[in-house]
Amino acid sequence: MPRESSDEQQAHMITGPAVPEYGPPRVRGSRRRKPRKKTLRYVAWGALGAVLIGGGGAAYAWQHLNGNIQGTDMNAALGKDRPSQQKNGSMNILLLGSDSRAGTHGQYGKGVSGARADTAMVLHVDKTHKKASVVSIPRDTMVERPQCAKPHGGTAAGAQQAMFNSSYQAGGPACTVKTVEKMSHVRMDHYLEVDFKGFQKLIDELGGVDITTRKAINDPNSGLALSAGKHTLKGKQALELVRTRHGVGDGSDLGRIQLQQAFIKALIHRADTVDPLGSPAQSYDLADTATKSVSADSELASADKLLGLAKELKGISPDRTNMVTMPVTYDAQDSGRVLPLPEASQQVWSALRHDRPIPKSATQDSVGDMSDSPVSAGA
Repeated sequence: MPRESSDEQQAHMITGPAVPEYGPPRVRGSRRRKPRKKTLRYVAWGALGAVLIGGGGAAYAWQHLNGNIQGTDMNAALGKDRPSQQKNGSMNILLLGSDSRAGTHGQYGKGVSGARADTAMVLHVDKTHKKASVVSIPRDTMVERPQCAKPHGGTAAGAQQAMFNSSYQAGGPACTVKTVEKMSHVRMDHYLEVDFKGFQKLIDELGGVDITTRKAINDPNSGLALSAGKHTLKGKQALELVRTRHGVGDGSDLGRIQLQQAFIKALIHRADTVDPLGSPAQSYDLADTATKSVSADSELASADKLLGLAKELKGISPDRTNMVTMPVTYDAQDSGRVLPLPEASQQVWSALRHDRPIPKSATQDSVGDMSDSPVSAGA
């Protein structure tokens, strides 16, 4: 099949910082809990968003939050032609940030239809649920995209060489899951997704997030303009930051992944300052906004199920979470694209399949080196 073309004007994306620690809504008079470890929030804050940002909301509102979350039946969409399900207690979750423009009135880019999976992270939780690995997949990676069923009927043709993020536009989240599974031979047990509007509103409701830039960042494509130094980013600037790519590094998605991962850490710091008991109304608003912004597979598409997952994972601390980018190299045919490094990538995916730590040697030759991020958490 021919190599699929792509539009450089496709708008960039929002990060789905992803899984936070969260708890059920507390009622007045309940005992205040001691601060928990940051755990999986290090990896995935935004996608589980305020389902509970520290447990916000009140018990009477739980059912409302529960009804906010949209679900997709992945088992029905993907059928049986999938990698085997791991039975040792380990778990794989695909965390997505989509760039849908629905209802944004061109605010995040005009002339763009549909949505693309512009942030993708595979979260692997080991069988003890005490350690985790996260593998970021650059949106510009050229991959084999399989034939996919469209969400509303019909079939999306496969492509031998397609940008990874086109999988979402071709067949929705199920197609992105299928593309990841074909590439990695790792079964995704769940998926979680967050969108543009909810992300921006959530940051505003938090009062902004503190970061420090090591040098000035200017990206006319995303609209971000920051001097070197300390900043408190409100929703609009936060979204610009996680969509920035041309203002950092070599202009590829690799630099943007650095910004996204640094922003996740900053978001965690900010979330730690929220006192659900001190401001129940703010906590509920945060939970309401976040759950309206989250989509998930049908097995997770309720606040109580997400809470159950969080309780299972609460023992995972940041120092037990390893974050890497899928090993890639520049595409000789197009410098704006990257290709998976076959052997190194398979080392990464094999580690997940066998529930082992990702070896450091797997990423040492990748161009996606994350050691020198231009942004750090805190101001």
